[in-house]
Amino acid sequence: MSVAAGVTLGDSEFGASVCYGVTRIDELISSELAQSEEIIRDALRPPQHAEGTRLRPLFTVLAAQFGPDPNTWQVAVAGAAIELMHLATLCHDDVRNESTVRSAASSTTTRWNNNIAILVGDYRFAIASRLGSRLGTRAFGIIAETFAELITGQMRETRGTADEVDLLDHYLQCVGEKSGSLVAASAQLGATFSGASEEQAVRLSRLGRLVATAFHISDDIVAIAGNSDQPGTSLGSPNNNLAEVVTLLRSTAGMVKAKEIVRTYAAQARDEIACLPDCAARQALLALVDATVSRHD
Repeated sequence: MSVAAGVTLGDSEFGASVCYGVTRIDELISSELAQSEEIIRDALRPPQHAEGTRLRPLFTVLAAQFGPDPNTWQVAVAGAAIELMHLATLCHDDVRNESTVRSAASSTTTRWNNNIAILVGDYRFAIASRLGSRLGTRAFGIIAETFAELITGQMRETRGTADEVDLLDHYLQCVGEKSGSLVAASAQLGATFSGASEEQAVRLSRLGRLVATAFHISDDIVAIAGNSDQPGTSLGSPNNNLAEVVTLLRSTAGMVKAKEIVRTYAAQARDEIACLPDCAARQALLALVDATVSRHD
């Protein structure tokens, strides 16, 4: 059974359990948005769940498997809050990129002008905050810190590189802040609320950041190799150095370096996984890491 990026979860019972967990997150998102006033609901419909968006809910649910109570309601609420933050950034990225077509789903700006798209994104952030408030002070703090890091990545991406910053380093930092932060928080919250140990929650958070960053770079490699002019959103908007980054990654040396970075992150991720208890969730995480690397090999 597969729920993200072609990753097979192995045992059918375990796979069904994980899919159930991801479905609970999706249903909660839909339920929360459905409670909005009509003027908001019309602009919100429908949230697009492309293949790549499964990474955050999947990590929330897989991390929760390391605790004794993986199906507790807090896991679903945490997963929904983080996923709504991601959906909010899609709206804002569409505006910043002046995009009319996204690689995975139609952009908000194809149906609404930029002002409405910004408000839709802001509203999704608001719902994420409302969900986070149900989880207690510590979890809400993690969500707030993730939000701050995410916006920092968007600002860094929009403004472009400083003169003294290497272009590739800038790209990697943007990816880590925008993609890595969300999956790191998903894993930490899923593990924490399921009752996993603090050590395991921290380890799974590090693992989430590594896998998300590697997956995003891999996604950009695949897009660039396919001669796409609009690879992943980590590459920036028309107002900064998108063309320079694309040119760098499209060069032979740049592509080799990018693939080497993915393999390095994957190796670090495997080291983290090796310290986790041997179980079906651990095998699924290994499969996800292997799939991330093999996408462009």
